[in-house]
Amino acid sequence: MKTEREIEEPVDLCDDRGRLSAAARGWARRPMLRANLRGAPFRKKRWDYWCVIAPDVIASLVYADIDYAGLASCWVLDRTRNESADAGIVVPLGRGFALPEHVCTGRVSVSRSGFDLSIEESADATRLSARATTSALGPIEIDVRVAKPPDVESLNVVIPWSDRRFQFTSKQNSRPAEGSVGVGERRIEVGDGAPAWGVQDLGRGIWPYANRWNWAAACGHAADGRLVGLQLGGKWTKGTGFTENALCIDGRLTKIHEELEWSYDWDRPMRPWRVRTPSTDAVDVTLAPFFDRYDSTDLKLLKMEVHQCFGAWSGRVRGDDGATAELARIDGFAEEARNRW
Repeated sequence: MKTEREIEEPVDLCDDRGRLSAAARGWARRPMLRANLRGAPFRKKRWDYWCVIAPDVIASLVYADIDYAGLASCWVLDRTRNESADAGIVVPLGRGFALPEHVCTGRVSVSRSGFDLSIEESADATRLSARATTSALGPIEIDVRVAKPPDVESLNVVIPWSDRRFQFTSKQNSRPAEGSVGVGERRIEVGDGAPAWGVQDLGRGIWPYANRWNWAAACGHAADGRLVGLQLGGKWTKGTGFTENALCIDGRLTKIHEELEWSYDWDRPMRPWRVRTPSTDAVDVTLAPFFDRYDSTDLKLLKMEVHQCFGAWSGRVRGDDGATAELARIDGFAEEARNRW
């Protein structure tokens, strides 16, 4: 099995010609990359995605510049009532959208047509806020702080399709969240008496037009009390020599260097999703979904379709220390996305 190179110092994503820098090929335990994208008109993709998972509510925020459009949205699932609502905007050519070159720093925000969204980074936390005056369930208001524990590592990896097409992603979990989510007349407290977790997907890259991916994430305590975060991916990384697969156990990252085996049914997404390492016992976990967030956007040139299934993960994983962690119904999700963008 190939072992991917670990990066230990800050690097630039691109060279002077806008191609993938040789120094950026690898993965790191901290987000310390400068995403100095240039050229490649309409192929550059930049986004920050956050999902907050709590016992009573799940909320997500997206802020993205995909070169020919700017996208910002929020979504809320009231788990006690199994009701969801969303709100957002699409801005042609991404006018007014901007994301910092240095990843996981600064602030991104938008305020238009009764919709406001902000993601603000500081040394010890990420502040997530969104407000929408209308949605299917009434007004939405999100105000959540996701802590940055100094001893919690994350997966930061460049996926190189070629020198001209590549993607950097920072995947983070195991970060405690607290705050509140309002939807309609209800106000739901996050992290008040029961653990809640923030999951981040930050992306910066130059993409091919058509692609598919799998992504799964979760966080919770194993039977022995250790905190386990799952970061599992597939499809889009095949053939590159790199993966976005890792475990975060009590804050320490275990990089998984092989592609995973995914078993699920796109046409029946509420059936179990199983993910395993085919040649080792590092990962063998199954998701029992309770909610399918299906979304489809078809703007002809731009088309995105996704089944994002939220549920409970059970099974076992094994970290670098060789100890097996038994998981029993920890909260998370799994998805397949099909894009033309």
